[in-house]
Amino acid sequence: MKRQISFGQALATVVGTVIGGGVFFKIGSISYETGTPSLTLFVWILAGIVSIASGLTVSEIAAALPVTGGSIKYIEYTYGKVWGFLFGWAQMLVYFPANIAALSVIFGQQFVVLFNLPAKYATLIGLLLAIFLMGLNFISTKFSTRMQSVMTILKAIPIALIVLFGLFNSSKVDINLFPLSAGHNTSFWTGLSGGLLAALFAYDGWINVTNLAGEIEKPEKNLSRAIIIGLSAITLIYVLVNYAFLTAIPFKEIIGNQNTAYLASLKLFGSLGGKLVTIGILISVYGAINGFMLTGMRIPYTLAQNKMLPFSDKISRTNVNTGVPTLSALIILFVSLIMIILGTFDLLTNMLVFVMWTFTTLISIAVVILRYREPKLERSYVVPWYPIVPIISIGGGLFIVISTVINEFWLSITGIGLTLLGLPIYYYMKKQNNRQQ
Repeated sequence: MKRQISFGQALATVVGTVIGGGVFFKIGSISYETGTPSLTLFVWILAGIVSIASGLTVSEIAAALPVTGGSIKYIEYTYGKVWGFLFGWAQMLVYFPANIAALSVIFGQQFVVLFNLPAKYATLIGLLLAIFLMGLNFISTKFSTRMQSVMTILKAIPIALIVLFGLFNSSKVDINLFPLSAGHNTSFWTGLSGGLLAALFAYDGWINVTNLAGEIEKPEKNLSRAIIIGLSAITLIYVLVNYAFLTAIPFKEIIGNQNTAYLASLKLFGSLGGKLVTIGILISVYGAINGFMLTGMRIPYTLAQNKMLPFSDKISRTNVNTGVPTLSALIILFVSLIMIILGTFDLLTNMLVFVMWTFTTLISIAVVILRYREPKLERSYVVPWYPIVPIISIGGGLFIVISTVINEFWLSITGIGLTLLGLPIYYYMKKQNNRQQ
């Protein structure tokens, strides 16, 4: 693949992929878990700190190993081929389809609310949106990245309006940011862990730009810059947007309410303005889905290039004219459509966060392992304040994984089970490849 993605386009992919549905639709789930405005806002800040620490840490290995396949290759390089395959398998079967499905589901739900359509059409709208966007991605990689840049600019409009009107809202709802505590009948650590799991979906997606490392211009420099600058800006945006929500409508109306963004927009901008801002929010979700499709379609392609999937010779092909891995993209789309039909927004997002952070934590640990195993590996970027930043990244990741197993046992078992389904495929393909050789 050609190195045709600039720093600006890589940054747009980070911001455009991360800022999607989470910042607008997760506050209902977070508030339900935490029970107080203070812990709700703190969770957003903490999730940002953990994500930035992980971004700073993973960028070291991303700069040292700028290869197509990104995070899969980092796992494989450090832990062996079977672990790299399982990560790719989990991304192909769970992570990317669940992201695309969850965002399509919430898009359909908000679309029918905005335009007063029967709720039964929400799923159909989600399905049509996923098919339409994947069709656009078939045009070419350059077209998709340019569209991502445009979507990133457009999604900045509702965010800027919400922040500005929220900060200068003359009829703010009073909220107490201190003391930091959970709601009634909820322990602090239970509220914190549940809220953090929900919030991390909103920060999810930054690592996916590493899948484009083989196509980014000067990846040893531009890849880490895109991740770090993007995540820092996103954290600030999220805190300001959610502060606007918390001060726009009473907290009791936010708890468990996925329509919080719509209600807050009506409160801040009036009926017409609120609907226009909500349309902008849907554009934001649209851009996020496109970002996950753009990066996700590379996963089956990368596995097939290594001859680790059945029919690898076909899946590893790219379109002669556009350079798009067509069959790989169709695999991601097919699984996404099934999840749209079967899943719910919170179920899909919690499962993908658990699976992704399991492997993201392994990548952070890999940075420490390679420091000892390969001290002479050329590192054009090194994580600052080592080992403090990696400790924050690894500690935050372990907290997420362990608390999910404790608090949402069956969800975690499902995610682990779907990941381990890849083992028979791996050993079958390994046997086939050895036989051919």
